[in-house]
Amino acid sequence: MPRPAINGADLAWMMTATALVLLMTPALGFFYGGMAGNKNVLNTILMSMVTLGFSLVAWALVGYSLAFSAGNALLGDLRWALLHGVNLAPGQALSPTIAPVIYMAFQATFAVITTALVSGGIIGRMRFQAYLMFVTLWIACVYAPIAHWVWGGGWLGSLGALDFAGGTVVHVNAGVAALVAALVVGNRGEYGRQAFVPGNVPFVLLGAALLWFGWFGFNGGSAVASNGLAALAFVNTFLAPAGTMVVWALLDLKRAGKVTAIGVASAIVVGLVVITPASGFVPPIWALVMGGLGAFPSYFAMHWRARTSVDESLDVFAGHAVGGATGAILTGVFAVKAWNTVQNGLIAGNPRQVLIQVLAVAGAAAYSALGTLVLLKVIGALMPLRASHQDQALGMDPTQHGEEAYASGEGTVLVLPELTPEPRLESARAEA
Repeated sequence: MPRPAINGADLAWMMTATALVLLMTPALGFFYGGMAGNKNVLNTILMSMVTLGFSLVAWALVGYSLAFSAGNALLGDLRWALLHGVNLAPGQALSPTIAPVIYMAFQATFAVITTALVSGGIIGRMRFQAYLMFVTLWIACVYAPIAHWVWGGGWLGSLGALDFAGGTVVHVNAGVAALVAALVVGNRGEYGRQAFVPGNVPFVLLGAALLWFGWFGFNGGSAVASNGLAALAFVNTFLAPAGTMVVWALLDLKRAGKVTAIGVASAIVVGLVVITPASGFVPPIWALVMGGLGAFPSYFAMHWRARTSVDESLDVFAGHAVGGATGAILTGVFAVKAWNTVQNGLIAGNPRQVLIQVLAVAGAAAYSALGTLVLLKVIGALMPLRASHQDQALGMDPTQHGEEAYASGEGTVLVLPELTPEPRLESARAEA
């Protein structure tokens, strides 16, 4: 029997998609960093950037195997630990036309950005050493099991849960974990005593724009081929955030009479989150509708959270957990088999799919909450999770990293020689 051949177009697209998704993690750093205060900008961006090292290593060592090897309904086994057997030969069920090593790399970028998303719940107060341990262990203990449930042959996938690119695996998972982390680590020392003012709004817009750009690989690459399904996911990723942005802007105009840059950036991200689980399952017009509908739950969840005493000021839960749950459930409403060849949803005559989607959201949320709680408690028993109040007051940039994002004016002073004014300038002054 001839050995399956690599499809060059599929491989080229998947390598491109992998690079696009990898870009999303530093983009997230700028999105989060722009919303952090000036004394915490570097720390916040680094919380995303370091996942490119620590989380990637954990993924290569055990995470990929636990998520995607056969195992059982709850967890994969260790047959691919240390990337043993992850090679260049196509034909595996998950990567029929591309090299398995590229599929591993593509899925690694998902694991990395999911971990980075959690950092938005703990900015400005978690000790960096504790955070490094957290992001390394969270991949294996929390992310990998949920990925296996949905994509690796686990119980949710067997049940028929639809999650094209990560509504439950990535967004519900990360959003719930961020909220749990915020509650366990506790509020910042200054929280509630002074307004939370974004330090660099252009960073937020830049981050949102780059996230949208990278998200074409996130959703389009989840087809694992250069085909019509990838094109459908690509176009849906193009349309849904537009619908969210329009509705979000109208809600802002009604509530406050103005459209804000932070609001526009938030709308883009929420729209991308909402369409992620549905991107390869719904027709483009429904993607636009989903984007518009998805604005409401996250918008009101953000404003409700702001009135609580919970210091989750970057609204990872409202944007990602609420947005991801909304998108996952609406996938069960709008999925059309004629477009995806997999399953119909409610509008096409299959109401049971909505119940399956609700179960998938609940299962992912429950395990993420429990796993994150246990992991943080264990790490907290080994080392302090919180920076001291003094370190928080001074800022996480200088106290955790010995660096500052913006010059304070206390560095080297340059003394310029006194210049002799030009005669024409002096005569003009005299005439004035």
